[in-house]
Amino acid sequence: MPPFPDKPPRLREIFAKFDPPIYFVTFCTWRRARILACEAAHAAFIEYATQNLSRGIYTGRYVLMPDHVHLFVSLPRHLRLEHYVRLLKQHLNPTLRLGSPTDRLWQPGFFDHLIRAHESYEEKWDYVLQNPVRAGLVERWQDWPYQGEIERIRSTSHQ
Repeated sequence: MPPFPDKPPRLREIFAKFDPPIYFVTFCTWRRARILACEAAHAAFIEYATQNLSRGIYTGRYVLMPDHVHLFVSLPRHLRLEHYVRLLKQHLNPTLRLGSPTDRLWQPGFFDHLIRAHESYEEKWDYVLQNPVRAGLVERWQDWPYQGEIERIRSTSHQ
C-alpha cells in the first residue's frame, strides 16, 4: 500500500522527498490587529514551539510581525497541519487577550505552502526575514526582536 493512497501520484513523489514534510505557514490576527509584536507573545510562541519538540514537531525559522506570523514547521506524518496551527493560536490566546478587548483574535484559517526543495526554504526565509524592514519597523532585519529559529529544519528526517 502506498504511504499516501489518497494523494495524486505527483504529490506522493513530493511527499516522499521530505520525511517529514516541511511547511511554510502564515496566519493573521483578526482584522489585522497589531497585537503580536511584543515580548509576551514572543515568549508564548517560543514556549509552544519548544514544548512540541518532544512530539517530533519542529518549528524552524519564524517571524512574528505585528499582525501576522510566518513560520516553517515539520510535522510527523500522523499529525495534521491544521491541528498544529489551531493549537498554536489557542496557546497564544491568553497572552494576547490581555492587550485586546475583542473576542476574536485570529482570522479563520491560514496559508500554507509545502516546501519542495532546500532552495525554496532559503528563498522563502530570505523574503520573510526582510518583512520588518519592508514594513518600516526596523532599518535592518537583525534589529527585529520577534524572530528566530527554534530547531534547524533540513529536508531530511530529524530521527
